[in-house]
Amino acid sequence: MGNKRAVIFMIAFSLIVVPAITMAFSMKSSGTQNIADGAAVYKFITEKDPYTKWPLWPGKGKLYKGQHPHGALLTTYVSKKAVKTITKKRGAFPNGTIIVKENYMPDKKLAAVTVMYRVKGYDPDAGDWFWAKYKADGTIEKEGKVKGCINCHSAQIMNDWVFTGPIK
Repeated sequence: MGNKRAVIFMIAFSLIVVPAITMAFSMKSSGTQNIADGAAVYKFITEKDPYTKWPLWPGKGKLYKGQHPHGALLTTYVSKKAVKTITKKRGAFPNGTIIVKENYMPDKKLAAVTVMYRVKGYDPDAGDWFWAKYKADGTIEKEGKVKGCINCHSAQIMNDWVFTGPIK
């Protein structure tokens, strides 16, 4: 009977504890998560490492003129990894890069927050970008391999899928 309990314990341990430990260790040293999940990304950019404390896209200020579908006015924040790529014109953002764009109405009211998050191996056909759109209250509108985002941003494939400014 003791051996049977040990076997059951080991099975339960391997099914529950090992995956939890593996997930905990999948965090990258930079602090960004290697998990393509809208809720996890939002929690990271608003709680663990608030994007509003990140640098703005170099050369862009707050509330610069935008266009459809993002909004009349935009403010774009970039993770530290992205800054060097932009300023040194490296041509491709590294894994773990996060770009957060606040999308405003003409009256300067926040309408949405859109995110591009590079996750190695996530979607090689779309530059390994994870896409997300959140309402102003943080509710997820779209996440993942969002066809509309991919189709539009594919026009900028030579600029690593980004419209905001040149990185080459």
